[in-house]
Amino acid sequence: MSQGPAGAARLNELPDHSPRVRGAVAELRRRAEAEPGQRWPQPLADSFLVRFLRARDFHLDLAWRLLKNYQKWRIECPEISADLQPYSVLGLLRAGYHGVLRSRDPRGSKVLIYRIGQWDPKLFTAYDVFRVSLITSELIVKEIETQRSGVKAIFDLQGWRFAHALQISPAVAKKIAAVLTVYMHGSNYMQSLTEHFPVNILPQEYGGEEVSMEELAKEWTDFIIASADYLQSISLIAQE
Repeated sequence: MSQGPAGAARLNELPDHSPRVRGAVAELRRRAEAEPGQRWPQPLADSFLVRFLRARDFHLDLAWRLLKNYQKWRIECPEISADLQPYSVLGLLRAGYHGVLRSRDPRGSKVLIYRIGQWDPKLFTAYDVFRVSLITSELIVKEIETQRSGVKAIFDLQGWRFAHALQISPAVAKKIAAVLTVYMHGSNYMQSLTEHFPVNILPQEYGGEEVSMEELAKEWTDFIIASADYLQSISLIAQE
């Protein structure tokens, strides 16, 4: 199902139970089930498959490619994906390394913040750090608006040390690069951030009007802990 821009926009606005959406999901499932020798990290449920269609504006070939890349990455990176239980990264989360903004940006994207200075490389590896990102991704991609509008991430590199760089081996860098695109801002980040995000959604530490980063980090940590059962279910599937 290849749609033009207008058709794709209309499909992305339809509810999951719409006949046209269900038809696209059925075709994506047919391709997945017909793929020889493939095993999937999650059951091919409608709610799982529609994420890939929405992420690619219901362009079936692109959604199929995204699904295969996701499957390949999950299977080939067990250091990150095999155990998504919160306990595996709880110390990193409680240190305030990661938070999610309460409000989306004007384009509807979810906005994430990572603070490198809160990562103690003596306690946590690069795999632990990236597992935090995967846990968050698996949770927020369940939201329809995130499926439609995507995610933006802010990486605060203040506190970056040589010990952090030693954790990023070529193998780790290759795996991260496969799923992440990064745009860098200069030291005057408060000004550059407000060029991309309205001040009313940014935390106070970044020149915004929202609550502190510490409060946002605690809120997201609590949400991850509350999602332990779901994270366990997809961890077990990844280990099969």
